[in-house]
Amino acid sequence: MKTKVEDGSLVLSNRSKQSIFGKKLKKSAPLYVLLLPSIILLICFFYIPLYGIVIAFKDYSPALGFWGSPWVGFKHFIQFFNSYQFDLTIKNTLTIGLYSILVGFPLPIALAILCNQIRVGMFKKVFQVTTYLPHFISTMVMCGMILIFLSPSNGLFANLLSLIGVEMPNILSNPSAFSSIYVWSDVWQHVGWDSIIFLAALSAINPTYYEAATMDGAGKLQKILHIDLPLLLPTAMILLILRAGNVLSVGFEKVLLLQNPLNLAGSEVISTYVYKVGLQNFEYSLSTAIGLFNSVVNVIILLLVNWISKRLTKTSLL
Repeated sequence: MKTKVEDGSLVLSNRSKQSIFGKKLKKSAPLYVLLLPSIILLICFFYIPLYGIVIAFKDYSPALGFWGSPWVGFKHFIQFFNSYQFDLTIKNTLTIGLYSILVGFPLPIALAILCNQIRVGMFKKVFQVTTYLPHFISTMVMCGMILIFLSPSNGLFANLLSLIGVEMPNILSNPSAFSSIYVWSDVWQHVGWDSIIFLAALSAINPTYYEAATMDGAGKLQKILHIDLPLLLPTAMILLILRAGNVLSVGFEKVLLLQNPLNLAGSEVISTYVYKVGLQNFEYSLSTAIGLFNSVVNVIILLLVNWISKRLTKTSLL
């Protein structure tokens, strides 16, 4: 192997570097083959369509095409900012997004710690399976269940309340109740599944920490406070950063399926508004501008939360 010395340091020649890279590539070839389908899907469905963003700055006409449509700059962004729907959609999206984080983020951690404290093996398995199962219910089925349970005429809760002479209110027609319905049903469906990663982090904790704490007379609560939570913090912060980056990306399908004319004031979010503007009103440029604004704000929030996490906890994505 040929080498050369520059400034007293040993530097590999280009040929030797290529040889090492070739060996590493050959060694990891099966892994790259497994990764290839994901890369192809990522390029086809995420990167190639990016050229369509240009229509946000144009008065797009299908007859003229992407490049033949006239350029209008930030006209559609200004139109959205000045519309009466801007304040409503931003408020509803932020309300549901922040509500989801405040409720849906700590509960999986608590569930994982609770499950980790269970010592009876069979009961622990049953408990885990029971909490995981709702995750596999499709969004459409989940919304159908919510509509059946909360129906004021013949719903499950309406029938139960009728036994004690109480009339079930029409909760789904109340705009102020929509965010709670969305968030708590989402928590019930996904809290068990979201706890898996925290259970994995707990299982990786060195048992000697618990043994030392036991010898010092620490109880279960003290072990949770001084061992489990501090060691879960890096994992929790990474997941919090990722969730914060999607605070404006409230689930479209669930909101649309639960939406009705009576609760529209509390259920109209950015994603449903983009759908209605783009696919129902055929205002493609405006809907693209709104979607681009949503993505840019999400990236800004992601970077901000990542910077705060890096400063406070020394944990970040970058």
